[in-house]
Amino acid sequence: MELTHIEHIGIAVKNLDAAISYYESVFGLRCYAVEEVKEQKVKTAFFMVGQTKIELLESTDAEGPIGKFIEKKGEGIHHLAFAVKNLENALEETESKGIQLIDKLPRKGAEGLDIAFLHPKSTFGVLTELCENKNNK
Repeated sequence: MELTHIEHIGIAVKNLDAAISYYESVFGLRCYAVEEVKEQKVKTAFFMVGQTKIELLESTDAEGPIGKFIEKKGEGIHHLAFAVKNLENALEETESKGIQLIDKLPRKGAEGLDIAFLHPKSTFGVLTELCENKNNK
C-alpha cells in the first residue's frame, strides 16, 4: 500500500457553525468548504493546515454514525484519514494482513473522494479512513 499523505483529521462536533467560528477566530484558519453528505448523515466543513485538512463533522441525524459517536464518546477526534494511490488494492492488502474492514468496497465521501474505513478494533482504537482522489491523478 502506498500512503501519500495524511488526507485529513476528522473531528466530531455538535454545532458546526460554532466549531467553524472557533477555528477561524482562534487559529485564523479559513473554512473553504461546507458540504452535506446525505448518505452518511453528516454535514462537513474543511480547513487547510499546510497540506493536511481538518474536517469538522456535524450529524444531521442522531442515528447516523457521527450522532452515535457523539452520544457515546462526546465531541472530539473521530478519525484519521490517509490518502492512498489505489484504494481497492489498499483494502485488499489491508484485509490480507488481518485488519478488519468496515468497508470492503470504496464508497463516496466528501469532496468527491472515494473512501473506506478500517475498524478501530484492528487499528489500536483509531478509526482509520483510506481515501483516494480519482480526479487528481
